[in-house]
Amino acid sequence: MIANTCEPEAVDRQQPYALDLRERTFKISHLQILDEQCNLDAEREPDLSTEDLIRLYRSMVLARAVDDRMLKLQRQGRIGTFPLCTGQEAASCGPALAMTPKDWFVGSFRELAGRLLRGEPIENGFLLFNGYEEGNVFQGGERTLPVSIIIAAQALHAVGIAYAMKIRGETDSAVVCFLGDGATSQGDFHEAMNFASVWQVPVVFVCANNHWAISLPREKQTHSQTLAQKAIAYDMPGIQVDGNDALATYQATKDALDRARAGGGPTFIEAVTYRLMMHTTSDDPSRYQLPEQLQAWQARDPLIRFKGYLEAKGIWNDEQEAGLEAEVRQQIDDAVKAFEARNDFKPDAPFDHVFGTKVPRIEEQRTEFLDHLREESTDAQ
Repeated sequence: MIANTCEPEAVDRQQPYALDLRERTFKISHLQILDEQCNLDAEREPDLSTEDLIRLYRSMVLARAVDDRMLKLQRQGRIGTFPLCTGQEAASCGPALAMTPKDWFVGSFRELAGRLLRGEPIENGFLLFNGYEEGNVFQGGERTLPVSIIIAAQALHAVGIAYAMKIRGETDSAVVCFLGDGATSQGDFHEAMNFASVWQVPVVFVCANNHWAISLPREKQTHSQTLAQKAIAYDMPGIQVDGNDALATYQATKDALDRARAGGGPTFIEAVTYRLMMHTTSDDPSRYQLPEQLQAWQARDPLIRFKGYLEAKGIWNDEQEAGLEAEVRQQIDDAVKAFEARNDFKPDAPFDHVFGTKVPRIEEQRTEFLDHLREESTDAQ
């Protein structure tokens, strides 16, 4: 499916500093398999089992429900600020389904759906966004890196991991690096792309173009007609996909992973989607988003689209939908209870990591903090 979209004529590698002024032609392909009206391109439909298709849908539904519950918890003061993934579920779920347990998941902070599909417990998100680093750890997540808040920093980590894999001779695994459109304006992104291409490492960059870098619209961030074309400068395949089409994001990632594991080097995938909610819970998107643009993208909702696809295949119905909703609701309720029942965290742990040794002023602040907690506990009783 993914061909090398950079097609220059052969260059004499024996003269590395010679200028080649011959005209070259480049192109960027676009992939869509299931459109917003649920029209299917049957020739490109992935060969997925019923079990995998339902697993894919379930993970997207679960992520949407977790997002909704976390927003309520945050507004109630029960967790801290967090980023929402509503509207972008297919951009991480499709790629996550294409991965194997041996592949590395290197994410940013809006891939909740993909993380849940990969096996991360719901409770982890509650913990992480309540300030507990323990939310980054789970059984079976040894190749799932922690959430990365610093924009584009994870791209360097992904390339470093892939380089280590290449040195070790691993041929049955690769790295998938998730990032947003804003990351493509960061220096770390370009350094990562350059090293990935020079070293020809097994890494796949999946860029969720949700049209907003916080409040900065995509057209004010970069003048490139597509983000996928940024791959051309680094002589790697680049493809643009419908990021709300879970089948397309799955297939593009699978093709790129197959190529990477076979020694074909890196690939850049631009998944065109839209952020239907706020950047984080501290943001007010109504101040910069046009209502008509939001409505247009709500009509392209990846969950509605995929549900229609499953129903058309005869493997999903209203009874199953109701059962899934009840199951997801109970699963989230249990996770909230488990999260709020925990009391085994050291409340003053952040003070342990300010400096390598104890500092009098920091210890004074620790004492003041613990005294304040005791006072609050006494008042509550």
